[in-house]
Amino acid sequence: MPLIRHIFTATDLSDNALPAVDRGFELAAATGARLTLMHAAGVDALAMLRGLLGGQTDDISRQVLTQRREALEAAARDRAQHQDVDVTLLVEPGRPASVVPARVAESGADLAVVGTRGEGSLRRLVVGSTASRLLRQSRCPVLLVKNPDYRPYRRVLVPVDFSPGSALAIRLARELAPGADLVLLHVFTTPFEGVLRNAGISPETVEQYRSEARERAQQQLRALAVQTGLEPDRHTPLALAGDTVGVIIGEQERLGCDLIAMGKHGTNVTTELLLGSVTQRVLSESDADVLVVVNKQPAP
Repeated sequence: MPLIRHIFTATDLSDNALPAVDRGFELAAATGARLTLMHAAGVDALAMLRGLLGGQTDDISRQVLTQRREALEAAARDRAQHQDVDVTLLVEPGRPASVVPARVAESGADLAVVGTRGEGSLRRLVVGSTASRLLRQSRCPVLLVKNPDYRPYRRVLVPVDFSPGSALAIRLARELAPGADLVLLHVFTTPFEGVLRNAGISPETVEQYRSEARERAQQQLRALAVQTGLEPDRHTPLALAGDTVGVIIGEQERLGCDLIAMGKHGTNVTTELLLGSVTQRVLSESDADVLVVVNKQPAP
């Protein structure tokens, strides 16, 4: 049974947000999933101006909602006809940061797709409030779209820690990018390496210690690939030592990966989005799209 049958894409209709719309349509066409395309207009904020606008407040709100629905229909029309996607449009008056997570949850969607805020150098540093709130609250995978290129993903980097969330991230990556090459990356550590060096242990012995740790990780990666049904010629197992985030970002850039798929434990990713966490840093520093996969089963 497919993992993705319903995709929920939210957009503020700005130029920065339209790549998420394009990606939502591309994925719906590729997977056969139905698509919900939503815009939250935020007109409920006009209530604060009722004392100034009086009876015009409701008229203005209706006008804004009509204009936004027309804009959403225009954004969807050509894409839906070209890609033969079953799409439902939804325009809400509420504020995006509050309404989008609620509607995603109510819809029972299997994947939420949103854009990130910022251009140029800021794109690496800023994740908008709607995306951040959705990440904190979502019980389904969230795809954050950073790039305007919405062609099918060509190479996907999957950082793995051998938890159930890693296996789910691999399966989702394969379903969303069936034609892509997958890179399974495990960043390992060698405990006490510094202690050994300071104790005068020979560099050859320390290197052997590291090599053995790398080989154990490679074996685990190969076993995980078999477990998740990956074809031998369509994935690359890669075990590297170093700082987790630095290695992930470095390999994504070196290999030209256009998607990073990361698996997480628990019913949401709140605890992983604290400042300094691996997930938050990857979201901030990577220039690739990022798929955050929520594994709803607790870690063993």
